[in-house]
Amino acid sequence: MKLATLKNGSRDGRLVVVSKDLTCYCAADNIAPTLQAALDDWANIAPKLQALSLDVENQAAPCERFHEHDARSPLPRSYQWADGSAYINHVELVRKARGAEVPESFYSDPLMYQGGSDSFLAPRDPIPLGDVSWGCDMEGEVAVITDDVPMGVSEEAAADHIKLIMLVNDVSLRGLIPGELAKGFGFFQSKPSSAFSPVCVTPDELGEAWQDNVIFLPLMVDYNGEAFGRANAGVDATFSLAKLVSHAAKTRPLAAGAIIGSGTVSNQDESGGPGKPCNEGGLGYSCIAEIRMIETINHGAPKTSFMKQGDTVRIEMRDAENHSIFGAIEQEVVGV
Repeated sequence: MKLATLKNGSRDGRLVVVSKDLTCYCAADNIAPTLQAALDDWANIAPKLQALSLDVENQAAPCERFHEHDARSPLPRSYQWADGSAYINHVELVRKARGAEVPESFYSDPLMYQGGSDSFLAPRDPIPLGDVSWGCDMEGEVAVITDDVPMGVSEEAAADHIKLIMLVNDVSLRGLIPGELAKGFGFFQSKPSSAFSPVCVTPDELGEAWQDNVIFLPLMVDYNGEAFGRANAGVDATFSLAKLVSHAAKTRPLAAGAIIGSGTVSNQDESGGPGKPCNEGGLGYSCIAEIRMIETINHGAPKTSFMKQGDTVRIEMRDAENHSIFGAIEQEVVGV
């Protein structure tokens, strides 16, 4: 089942069921007005949405053309947005760029921060940037949406609370991060609004690609129209998405509609090194900070600049038949 939230002039949009090929949709607001309302009563609402999804596929329901630019993020705002660190290769590279070592505990105890969840960007909204010196970076990730998760849930049990999956561009302002972290209270100004894919899907939509609570498919990140990252989201994942949900719920329950992110998808190369750019035959990177670190290692200084006004990013994932699963996040950086 694929769900989306269309713009309708309200804060929380209008819930729709989208066809598997992303070409059409059927309004679902007679079942639940918003995705959050559906998640609040998921056990009762999900079967009704699933039945409508089958009607959409069988052309037994009235449908309209689905345009991704009409979609908001599936949850335009959320009670919880917490981003983890499933890919330690990314953590190692970014921390090295700051001159910091990775503590041994990071390999067994996930890193996680709580992001702002009151103002998500739509998947085609521009990325507002007040100052180029802030070091604007994209971060291509996978995220899950849960139902109500009890405090202290195990990793195994947490898997059953993952109800929907989507992609995210977790925008970071690299120039502001070191100063904020030095204060000892973590990210705030350095983590502006994130954007999520036009569509979220139930795990069964991923078929065999959904294994051990990660997606074994490449995350396609294009930067200014060129291939920038093709890292496989199921490879080199130190932690599963269920582990991250369990980690988030260690000391408190998670309310229905909580979003938990994977952290930047990142692969090593075949030799165990940090990876090569796509234009050199590698899998590339899902954020600019990683390639800047590689450039520093290889050349003594970074060559790739962070994003500036006019730069564009596209984030998408395709199945084995090359069909888009979640639609695409397409954003341009604009000045404010």
